[in-house]
Amino acid sequence: MVADLSLPMGSRCIKYLMFIFNLLFVITGIILLSIGATIHAVYSNYQHFLDNKFLSVPSLLIAVGSIIFFIAFFGCCGAVRENYCMVITFASLMVLVFILELSAGISGYVLRNEAADMIKNKMLGTMRNYAYDNTTTEITLVWDNLQKDFSCCGTNGPTDWANQTKLEGLPMSCCKEVSGAVGNISCTVDSKTLYKIGCLHSFGSFIKGHAVQLGGAGLGIAFIQGVGIWFSIYLARAIKMNYETV
Repeated sequence: MVADLSLPMGSRCIKYLMFIFNLLFVITGIILLSIGATIHAVYSNYQHFLDNKFLSVPSLLIAVGSIIFFIAFFGCCGAVRENYCMVITFASLMVLVFILELSAGISGYVLRNEAADMIKNKMLGTMRNYAYDNTTTEITLVWDNLQKDFSCCGTNGPTDWANQTKLEGLPMSCCKEVSGAVGNISCTVDSKTLYKIGCLHSFGSFIKGHAVQLGGAGLGIAFIQGVGIWFSIYLARAIKMNYETV
């Protein structure tokens, strides 16, 4: 007589729910990868104004998103084959991912509060390295791109260029480009096309918004995966009890 190792009805429901959850788990991995990669690419363009902490959070999400694909294999196979060891391995790895995502989420919100001071110090420091003789340097390009992209000028405002550097006048990127203009064009504090808002405000708000996205993604998906941990522990317990009663 062959022993019946099939699970009770309630446990079978958990088994199939866990299998469905793993499909959602893979989707969350894709979401984490997408968010992390997108924000990391944006941060990399302005890394001169950011601390390494800002790059570490999206990098962590990219790593977690990649690991999820590996973990989902144990979850799906363990649930379908009703394999206790694979389900326990899945649950253990899920706990690790849960902790990493909580860390990323909390770090995102912490960085949001620290963003203004960090960015301000970096901006004021790099302004002094802006090319005075119109030659092209990395810092010059970064500042010009920043001021054009965010329609801003200086750290706190246009006067920073006079206070922090030896420039005569303002960088041309502080003024909106006028199509069809001819002759010698300069950008001054009296120019009608001058960007009057400081980059600390514009860029700082942009970074804070992304920090909130990182924090929300980490904490939100960590909550979803907490449900998956419960499913896997319940299923592992049911599988073990089923084998013990045979």
